[in-house]
Amino acid sequence: MRSFMTEDFLLYNDTAKKLYHDFSEKLPIIDYHCHVSPKEIYEDKRFENITELWLSGDHYKWRLMRSNGVSEDYITGDKDAKDKFLKFAELLPKAIGNPMYHWCHFELKRYFGYEGVLSSETAEQVWELTREKLKDESMSVRGIIEKSNVAFIGTTDDPIDSLEYHQKIREEGKLKAVVAPSFRPDKALNLNMDGYADYIKALSEASGVEINSVADLKKALKNRMDHFNSCGCKASDHGINFPVFEKMSEEEMDKALVKAIGGEKVSEKELFAVQTEMILFCAEKYSELGWVMQIHYNCMRNPNTAMFRKLGPDTGFDCIGPYNGSAALQKLMDSMYLSSKMPRIILYSLDSGDNSFIDTLMGAFQREGYPGTVQHGSAWWFNDTKNGMREQMTSLASLGLLGNFVGMLTDSRSFLSYTRHEYFRRILCGMFGEWVEKGEYPDDIKALGKIVEDISYGNAKRFFGLEEII
Repeated sequence: MRSFMTEDFLLYNDTAKKLYHDFSEKLPIIDYHCHVSPKEIYEDKRFENITELWLSGDHYKWRLMRSNGVSEDYITGDKDAKDKFLKFAELLPKAIGNPMYHWCHFELKRYFGYEGVLSSETAEQVWELTREKLKDESMSVRGIIEKSNVAFIGTTDDPIDSLEYHQKIREEGKLKAVVAPSFRPDKALNLNMDGYADYIKALSEASGVEINSVADLKKALKNRMDHFNSCGCKASDHGINFPVFEKMSEEEMDKALVKAIGGEKVSEKELFAVQTEMILFCAEKYSELGWVMQIHYNCMRNPNTAMFRKLGPDTGFDCIGPYNGSAALQKLMDSMYLSSKMPRIILYSLDSGDNSFIDTLMGAFQREGYPGTVQHGSAWWFNDTKNGMREQMTSLASLGLLGNFVGMLTDSRSFLSYTRHEYFRRILCGMFGEWVEKGEYPDDIKALGKIVEDISYGNAKRFFGLEEII
């Protein structure tokens, strides 16, 4: 029987161990998509206790607590920080098979030096250990980033964001890691969003453009893209609820936009037509700027109406969507390709059943002279489990070129989530080790090591155009 989470965790043969320890383990991290706060990075935030660091915004942990019948007072409520942690520690042993069990113990081991197992019996000990450790200067936000060997952080930012903290970080020049904004224009494109009129007013002020037409909206977003680009932006991100592909005349779209700005709801046809127009416009501009375009889809937002009304969005109540966006996504990709303005693209579906579709669709739109113009993004959100990562990479290997894959991201709001890159790299090397041991790939450590290095680090560095800055 193997011991729990040794240094050879998930590495079940000598090939896997060599690939991980010799080629992947010590490589820097490129966290090209996450949701951490640039303000907290600039201010080098310190945390008073592990509850603030672990539970204050982690939807994964919140969902587990709700699944254990924990009162919302201990999750998003105002209960004592220690009591919240004790509630989480009490349920963690039940999370057998859940990646959260491994993530938590990786974080305790790597950042706090804790070699034990968290449970209700050890919770008091862990609370005191982490509380003392958090007093150390190395456990500030910047200390954690540096300890984690992070080379690049791509945050997620709205077009109306000032990016003042990105600018301050760049001007200060003290942080080893490059911190860059990523452009996420979802709110500008969601005409039926509550508060859309107020948002457009804020966008007008930020861009210096009075918005009364689709042409105005394009100009406003272009102005903001130029600002993002001046702050080192390398990527955009779109969260899309398909079906989205629809065509209407410019006059009809202008009328729809004016209605939305006036507080009226627009029809699905009008909404999708404006979104189609704007997504294609954005893609063209991303191509000109050299940005990567990320598309996330098949997420059902806020299915629990009562809890949405109580807590608002992004509080851990989303789920995998029952959508079939295949036809619409194909049309978007085809339109981009026809215009010869298709940017480099990463596709993520929250439904793992879309793996084969993504892998075959992207094979239809690769570009001459550039390896992997279109990427199948790392197993996302509910899929970034051991099985989910293996399924995504196995599908990509079977139907595409796994060697060109840009690898892992945290997609997290927690500064301790960099251990997810370690988890991914161990799974990757474990898969390769299995294939070699079974005789499905030659025992060529040099060739295998190069693939591992590329997927862990090199491909993302090239794909996001980071060669000159990290």
